[in-house]
Amino acid sequence: MSPLEFAANAVTTLSIVLAARNHVATWWTGSVGCALFGVLFYQSQLYADATLQGLFLLSSLWGWWYWRGALAAAPRPIRRTGWRLLLGLAVAATLLTWGYGSLLFHHTQAFMPYQDAAVMSLSLVAQGLLMTRRLETWAFWLLVNTLSVPLFWQRELHLTAVLYAAYWLNAWWGGWRWWLQWRALQGQGA
Repeated sequence: MSPLEFAANAVTTLSIVLAARNHVATWWTGSVGCALFGVLFYQSQLYADATLQGLFLLSSLWGWWYWRGALAAAPRPIRRTGWRLLLGLAVAATLLTWGYGSLLFHHTQAFMPYQDAAVMSLSLVAQGLLMTRRLETWAFWLLVNTLSVPLFWQRELHLTAVLYAAYWLNAWWGGWRWWLQWRALQGQGA
């Protein structure tokens, strides 16, 4: 384990726990973790994951702005996502996985390009849902973590793989916490 892998995981773990707690500081801690992981994944030839970290960095700025209620008088509530949008996001993630995976397979020395691309595609969906405080974000994070653990383990990023297994548990916890908060808002007529 390198110091870079340790630092990236430490900061990102804090960010992920904060996300499950529905805390706005998830975004600035996530930005630091993204920068560190971007370098680590690039060095490990996980190019889709490196690309993803750059996108996460940009989305973290937007997520912070949105969660702070920049367009409203109060912070945004947790919401549900309609099935049509979820279906569209699943189709988009599948097409992006195939397209980017093919690009990596044919033009780079990427390690497990299709699985790497699937992690990236599903993460983009999950991040978009997280940024807009959608309850369904946690189901997508479960898929991401399920694919990530064996990918990182096989690339000998053992600490990262173990923490992604813990993130899998955190996604269950976060989904449960957010569901309780969402239900409480429904009871208030929000």
